Amino acid sequence: MKLDERPWIILNAAMTADGKIDTAERQGAKISSEGDWERVDQLRAEVDAVMVGGSTLQKEDPRLTVKSLELRKQRQLAGRPENPAKVGIISNAGMAPNGQFLNEGPSRVILFTTDQTSAEQIDELQKSGACVILTGSRVVDLRKAMRTLKSEGVNRLMLEGGGTLNAAMFAAGLIDEVRVYIAPLIFGGADAPTLADGLGLSREQAVHLDLKSAETHPDGGVLLTYFVDHSETDLVSS
Repeated sequence: MKLDERPWIILNAAMTADGKIDTAERQGAKISSEGDWERVDQLRAEVDAVMVGGSTLQKEDPRLTVKSLELRKQRQLAGRPENPAKVGIISNAGMAPNGQFLNEGPSRVILFTTDQTSAEQIDELQKSGACVILTGSRVVDLRKAMRTLKSEGVNRLMLEGGGTLNAAMFAAGLIDEVRVYIAPLIFGGADAPTLADGLGLSREQAVHLDLKSAETHPDGGVLLTYFVDHSETDLVSS
């Protein structure tokens, strides 16, 4: 899929030194340091939209807003909305209409879902102000979703997981940049989610990364920034 057909997509995540993005309890355990949260807020302020998957939506109900008043003001002075758009990828959008994701803002909300979401659910979500787009029968067609976002003016998209959506986006060749904060923690647990879950890729299909920068943080964490080398894989297709 050509870049001019979709946004530039930045996967941002925090993980432990053993690659976990949460504990086995999957309750959204804190991993980032306070300094890294400031970096994440800055990145949110720079992009046009922030995207998460269904498990994150239902278990964590994230706000996905810019926390800094100054950063929100800067967006408005630049003629942009106060917060980036919120994008959800969810096969069955059985979400509480009074949740944070739908109501914290102000922010535009776009949900990509499938035929598994009932007409009644769609009606409730639309009444909450969400734009609901059907893009598949069992799973969301990610390439179609990215084309739609591009047509809606989303040129830079921040992907905030979770592991299942990250893996699907990697497999579809839809991630361009990876920014990962590695915290000096070990969670362990075979069932704890990782940066990219799903079925996994073979060695021949592995996604190749080019290191752009590495920064150490005072708490012992490390921030790594990579570009995805699409020339090393045949996963990308139009």
